[in-house]
Amino acid sequence: MKAFVVAQYGKDSIRAAEVPEPKVGSNDVLVRVSAASINPLDKMVRNGEFKQLLKYKPPFVIGHDVAGVVTHIGATVRDFKIGDEVYARPRDLRIGTLAECIAIDQDDVAFKPASLSLHEAAAVPLVALAAWQILVEKAQVKPGQKVLVHAGAGGLGSTVIQLAKYLGAYVATTASGEAEALVRDLGADIVIDYKKQDFSQVLSDYDVVLDSLGGENLMKSLTVLKPGGLAIGVAGPPDAGFAKQLRAPKPFEFVLSFLSRKVRRAAKKLGVRYSFFFMKASGSQLRSLAALYDAGHLRPVLDRTFPFDQTLEALAYVESGKVKAGKVVVALD
Repeated sequence: MKAFVVAQYGKDSIRAAEVPEPKVGSNDVLVRVSAASINPLDKMVRNGEFKQLLKYKPPFVIGHDVAGVVTHIGATVRDFKIGDEVYARPRDLRIGTLAECIAIDQDDVAFKPASLSLHEAAAVPLVALAAWQILVEKAQVKPGQKVLVHAGAGGLGSTVIQLAKYLGAYVATTASGEAEALVRDLGADIVIDYKKQDFSQVLSDYDVVLDSLGGENLMKSLTVLKPGGLAIGVAGPPDAGFAKQLRAPKPFEFVLSFLSRKVRRAAKKLGVRYSFFFMKASGSQLRSLAALYDAGHLRPVLDRTFPFDQTLEALAYVESGKVKAGKVVVALD
């Protein structure tokens, strides 16, 4: 089958290749890929940013989001049958959605939202799971709390805004002036044009900040939190909790604790908290999220769709920063 593989770690290392069709384990479903979507995580994995913790061995197929049709099921699979339309974010070390088919553990799979096309559903799993795990599991957002979402027009930001509003939060976001109408339509109560305003001079007393930019933006985000507030970073720096999540050897906890020491010290000085976030696969959570999409509480935001043979162009388009809003999808059907 045709797939796009990371030949070796580093930039410009993804290429089209013919690879064997994946083997289907007893707990797996084989999915014929209808569409996949591009995520910043694809670039991070390609570049080897987590290679000491996520030990992918090149060449490996890249891609973290998928929607498609079940074509084969393992011996112990009971909840799915051939012909089912599903969506998934396969678990770490079993990624590879930028291919004609992929075998996925049934625990990571859910029926796609009935209200979405397969192309739309392909844009959902990673960002929807991340939004749920950030707001519901980690931050435990309650009605009336204040949430700041950076890059609100992005794939993750646009989903977090919607879910935060569904949970009853007051939501602020940073975005370009061109994206203001979109993020307000998604539910943002206040929009900071990052090209014209410094959010840290405008906002204060927030319960939660989601930072997807890192660096100085993360450090300034700490200053808008109320005492005890939580800053969640998805761009780093990773902390010891990340090593624990991946069940890495104990020394990695000390290494990542050292790498995140600057932001953790700054947070402690301000009386706030910092936590790095890395999402995990969950078919059960995707089932809950499908209900929210079908009820109209959430909707995907798509920027552009590329045909499968233009996957390299799609990856370059995302990496170039040309995406105006939402996700980029690669379609096979």
